[in-house]
Amino acid sequence: MQDCKLQDLGSMPYREAWDRQLKLFHQKIENKKNGVPVTHDLLFVEHPHVYTFGKSAEKNNMLATPEMLRNIGAEVYEIERGGDITYHGPGQLVVYPIFDLEQLQMGVKSFVQAVEMSIIQTLKTFEIDAVALDDRIGVWMDVGGKRERKIAAIGIKCSRFVTMHGLAMNVNTDLSMFGNIVPCGIPDKEVTSMKKELNRQIDMEVVKNEMGKQFAHIFGLKY
Repeated sequence: MQDCKLQDLGSMPYREAWDRQLKLFHQKIENKKNGVPVTHDLLFVEHPHVYTFGKSAEKNNMLATPEMLRNIGAEVYEIERGGDITYHGPGQLVVYPIFDLEQLQMGVKSFVQAVEMSIIQTLKTFEIDAVALDDRIGVWMDVGGKRERKIAAIGIKCSRFVTMHGLAMNVNTDLSMFGNIVPCGIPDKEVTSMKKELNRQIDMEVVKNEMGKQFAHIFGLKY
């Protein structure tokens, strides 16, 4: 078991959480350069309305005008993770693993697969069946069916085997906010949430607790 500090940041503006990630990320890289032991950090957070563009994002996938974004109080950031555009907001569980993959003896692909499995196993405890796909990052439902839909997105950055950014799982998310974008640059797929699938409000604290358990089990972590 490897030591990991689990931090629940509650609701925090995107910029503040991003700065916190960057500080941990660069600190770990510096420690590795200097031979200082590196531990892992796992951050749980909800953000106020925000849209983020990954490095390969297509600007035309933002459908809302600046005035529309101001009216809903949404911020927009261009960030260093991979992927296209996505939305974060209240009722969505965002998880940032700041991990040293060398210590975990994992490559980037196996790390992403383990993150996907942590989401899938968390959803399974709520009797929601979801899967990961080889050709699209994230977690999906009804793959190949009439209503193929995405319930969780993943976008990461990795440098010197240290990761940042992470996953966003829709728990009680206002799904109308995805109408302002082409989510993850995929125009013909729906977005869903645990609330929509189960037709009830979900206790976020229960979801966080389960997600923490699954990360600990799948990555071999000790909080």
